Order: sequence, then C-alpha cells, then structure tokens
Amino acid sequence: MNPYVLTTLLSSLGLGTTLTFASSHWLLAWMGLEINTLAIIPLMTQHHHPRAVEATTKYFLTQATAAAMILFASTTNAWISGEWYMTSMSNPIATAMILAALALKIGLAPMHFWMPEVLQGLDLSTGLILATWQKLAPLALIIQTAPAFHPLLLTTLGLMSALVGGWGGLNQTQLRKVLAYSSIAHMGWMIIVLQHAPQLTLLTLLTYILMTSAAFLMLKLSYATKISTLATTWSKSPLLTATTLLVLLSLGGLPPLTGFMPKWLILQEMVKQDLPLTATVMALTALISLYFYLRLCYTMTLTISPNTITSTTPWRTQTNQASTPLALSTVLALGLLPITPTIMM
Repeated sequence: MNPYVLTTLLSSLGLGTTLTFASSHWLLAWMGLEINTLAIIPLMTQHHHPRAVEATTKYFLTQATAAAMILFASTTNAWISGEWYMTSMSNPIATAMILAALALKIGLAPMHFWMPEVLQGLDLSTGLILATWQKLAPLALIIQTAPAFHPLLLTTLGLMSALVGGWGGLNQTQLRKVLAYSSIAHMGWMIIVLQHAPQLTLLTLLTYILMTSAAFLMLKLSYATKISTLATTWSKSPLLTATTLLVLLSLGGLPPLTGFMPKWLILQEMVKQDLPLTATVMALTALISLYFYLRLCYTMTLTISPNTITSTTPWRTQTNQASTPLALSTVLALGLLPITPTIMM
C-alpha cells in the first residue's frame, strides 16, 4: 500500500477514536465511530483476496447496523428528553438500544457472531488493529453511559461473553479465530465489573491490549495462522516459541504473569460487592478459556511435527519485520504483576 495512503488511513483511524473519546454529544460520538469504520475498511481489503473482501463486507454491514442503531436511539432519546448529551439518558428503551448497538460494535455475546469470521479473513497486522484499537471508542462510550444501563443487562452480557468466548474457542484450529474468541471472553470480563469499578475495566483493557498485541506480533513473526503450523515453530526459533508459550498463558490468566492481575482484582471486587455466584461462574469460564490456550501451548512446545529431521534447523530465514514492538509488548505482557499494589493504591 502507498505510504501516503496508509498514513492518511491510520491518522483517520486515530482521529475517529479521538473524536469519540472527546465527545459528550451523541452526534459527535456517532461521527467518530463512522470515521473509524470507514478508515479501517481499505486496510482490511488491501490484499484483494476474496476472503478479505468477504470479511470486510461482513464488518461493514455489522458496523453500519450498529451506527444506525446508535443514531436512532440517541435521536429517540433527544426527542423525548430534549437532550443530546450522553449523561442524560432517561429513556430506558433508547438506553437498551444503545447498549445493544455498542455491544455489536465490540463483539459482545450474543452479538459476537461477526467477530471470528471477520478476524479470520484478515492478515495479522490488520487483525491486531481490529482486536485492539477498534475496541477503544465503543468501550469509551459504554463506560461514559454505564450509570444509565440496567445492572442485570451488563451482568448478563458479561457472563454470556465470557462463556461464549471460552466455549467457542475450544474446537477451533485457526489461530485468528482462537484470538477472536479470546477477545470476546476478555470483553466479557471488562463489562461484568463496569458497574462496580470502571477503573478495573480500564485496567483489564490495557492488559488485554498488551497481551493481544504480543500474541499477534509473535504469530506474525513466525507466519503462523493454523494450530498445525505452531508445531514447526520450535525448530525455527526456540526462544520465540518459549515466550509465545508464556504470553498465551498470560492471556489465560495464570500467575505470576500480567494476565492474572485483572482477573484477580475483578473477582476480588465482585466478592466485595456480595456477588459470590457471579464470581464463581466467571472463574469457571476462565478455566474453559485456559483449556484452549493450553492446547496451543501443548502443540507448540510438547509435540513434534512429522518432519524428517527433529533437530533445530541450521539455517535461519532473515525476517525484515521490526522486532522492537514485539519485544516491548512481550515484556509488558509477562512482567507487570509485581506492580499490582501500586495500581491498587
């Protein structure tokens, strides 16, 4: 892709998200979301592959539907209350519609069906943008309007997403679909704690972005898109394989890695709020998710691909990919647990 075009698209992507962040008015927020959607579409179709075009079409249709719902609901709310501001959501029907639209935007269950399909059709770098950056603007809107939503609705969305994210990833063989279901599960964790402690939602979002970035960049560096490809990575780069294993376990939420911190704090918060049952169900869904991360780890490190040689390959393919972002995100995805007391302050 032409570097000038790429720069324009990426800056539009940033502009759309920033507009949504800065807005307190529904029309401005809607405009930010639209700029965001339109800027990523050329990035998604840059390879002109039929699968990419199909994924882009699916993405465009779902995002356009969600944007239309937001516009309709905010107009309805303005009609009834005379206010366009996000803080004054008085109409329960409009509020529920806006939550449904924003859930569709970020792929919360039961509005998650587009997410694995779309992510599967993209290359890993665009997939990374879709799984991290594209979540920011809708989540900012959900956090801003959270007091207006019914607590039961948020809890249901969170529980369903965590369950579907764990359950759906179990029988996948494609790594991008596994990461898509992992994303759905993490969104569930963010939404479930939103009504009690919004700062924990932000913490979970930050750790999720770090861990997902590390995972995507590692797969990009080893050109892996299927689980079967993972079995051959150890002979090419043993060190990368070992760190990928740790990043996957961090995504699963095992101590002493970064991914344990948000889950621990969320479960603690829910017990404090006298919701032991919800906390138990969330902990069990984390176990389901952990199973498919362990499956990936097992394939990577404990199985040998049916090759003729079983030693490390003597030659190395020189890669021209930048490894600094990977190194940085890996370190952050593995070693942030000791700063938990600082965060709790």
